[in-house]
Amino acid sequence: MSGHEEKPVAATGADAIRRIFGREKVVIGVVHCLALPGSPGHGGVKMSAIIDRALADAEAYVRGGMDGLIVENHGDIPFLKPDELGPETASCLAVIADRIRTRFAVPLGINVLANGANHAFAVAEAASAAFIRVNQWANAYIANEGFIEGAAATALRYRAMIGAEEIAVFADAHVKHGAHAIVSDRPIAELVRDVAFFHADAVIATGSRTGDAASREEIGTIRAASHLPVLVGSGVTPGNVAEILASVDGVIVASALKEGGVWWSAVAPARVHTFMEAAARAR
Repeated sequence: MSGHEEKPVAATGADAIRRIFGREKVVIGVVHCLALPGSPGHGGVKMSAIIDRALADAEAYVRGGMDGLIVENHGDIPFLKPDELGPETASCLAVIADRIRTRFAVPLGINVLANGANHAFAVAEAASAAFIRVNQWANAYIANEGFIEGAAATALRYRAMIGAEEIAVFADAHVKHGAHAIVSDRPIAELVRDVAFFHADAVIATGSRTGDAASREEIGTIRAASHLPVLVGSGVTPGNVAEILASVDGVIVASALKEGGVWWSAVAPARVHTFMEAAARAR
């Protein structure tokens, strides 16, 4: 779909970052939930322990000065395709997200892997979250899970059906962990314009996999292609956050703030403190 013009959704507004967070240059931490019931890694862990771990990670982020959080089911590896996700995933995430939102006064987002946009809207509505993250919002690609199609058409109708138009969409462009041969004849700028045309409220630039940084060239291309706020969603560290944040509207971070720098570990408060000190130089 080339040659079209962007068409923002009036219900969410043109600048979702300022509307949701009340400031510019935001830093968002990701709460990687432990494996939820029904996933291969769950191993019978009680929901109370899963909730406690999520709350501890959220507290470390918030006490360290982060502006918002995203709750996601990153422990559910390997991820199911959207149509295969069971009700247990959404129900568990809704409880976790509600506990976090109730305890911590920061904006909350939801990401249901893999590409579970409808599930994310349901969780966000139930837990009064402000936005969802969707990795493939427009077009299609080959992911670890197989062929993944853009979720926008069905997800926006579902959002309208449940009366959740105020929940914003943060959508990845040229999403990580996959091959883009299906759309390789189209430049990244066109893919970004598709995300905007399909009513996303912010666009996320990522590297090739979790923890890898997006290149300066790709960030610049995404920034120039759309009116939407731009966030960098992987590979942000204390060493590069000031430079990255100076040129975008926000960053999403997790791995660099975990014990040992690996995503499955608990959040390390000292790492959050160091990171936010570095981020302050760009704010």
